[in-house]
Amino acid sequence: MGEFDLIRRYFTRPDHTAHGVAVGIGDDCAALVPTPGHHWLISSDMLVEGRHFLPTVDPAALGHKALAVNLSDLAACGATPRGFTLALALPRVDEAWLAGFSQGLFALADAHACPLVGGDTTQGPLNICITVFGEAPAGQMLRRNGAKPGDEIWVSGRLGDARLALEAFRGRVSSAGLDVLRPAMERPTPRVALGQALRGIATSSIDISDGLAGDLGHILAASGVGACLDLPALPRSPQLAAQPRAAQIECLLAGGDDYELVFTASPGHALPDVGLPLYRIGVIEPEPGLRVRDEAGQLLPTSWRSFDHFKS
Repeated sequence: MGEFDLIRRYFTRPDHTAHGVAVGIGDDCAALVPTPGHHWLISSDMLVEGRHFLPTVDPAALGHKALAVNLSDLAACGATPRGFTLALALPRVDEAWLAGFSQGLFALADAHACPLVGGDTTQGPLNICITVFGEAPAGQMLRRNGAKPGDEIWVSGRLGDARLALEAFRGRVSSAGLDVLRPAMERPTPRVALGQALRGIATSSIDISDGLAGDLGHILAASGVGACLDLPALPRSPQLAAQPRAAQIECLLAGGDDYELVFTASPGHALPDVGLPLYRIGVIEPEPGLRVRDEAGQLLPTSWRSFDHFKS
């Protein structure tokens, strides 16, 4: 099978009307039409085999996650998805793999009305790069730089399950309950509806891809503030709660791959109901730095940082 046969069979779909897409796959460029009064929001993420995913991952799960991590960036900014491109390097043509990958990819794309509008394929080590396009009303994009002292810190969903699943795969913790944890690592849910609902409410926002402590640290640096987190308030699954305390702390604060949203809001502000649990986990303070208090109100002595591809 040649390159263009591959594209036609697995990545070209019947024409259908998509909001904001004037020209999709089939020309040298796609043509997107912004909604009047809106800004385009654009983000790219790359997934490399052996670095971001295991060679044994189910291809449908990989297709889902490849798009999910990009949609999560749009969610963090309060954007509505409008389309995406896919650049895919393959070591060889594996039709069973391509069928599964494209099925997982398009299932999530359809769920968010986010069509594939272009891209590229080539031969090489397995590498997936997606660029996603979204839009938000002018002046309503959620950013990292608006947190103020006194703001409450909130997080969606649960933390640490993806890291715990990875540790189970590595054999470092018991694999009991792995089937429950595995979707957190392989099929994260981008919080797109929550991001849109937080427009005009959140003073800052970011998605948790590299760990709560490190990603919240980006908000603190951009906003010129500090924060104090309440360790008991960090939401965790029963599987994570059953782990030793040190393992819980590591997964909760530095785990990564959660793809939940952490955001700040003025105290007492009514939060949107999008059918997703939201947890108040701390407060923004004027003193720079991140502090975490334990069950006894004592500051934890350890510091955490974001995942770094060139240091981790």
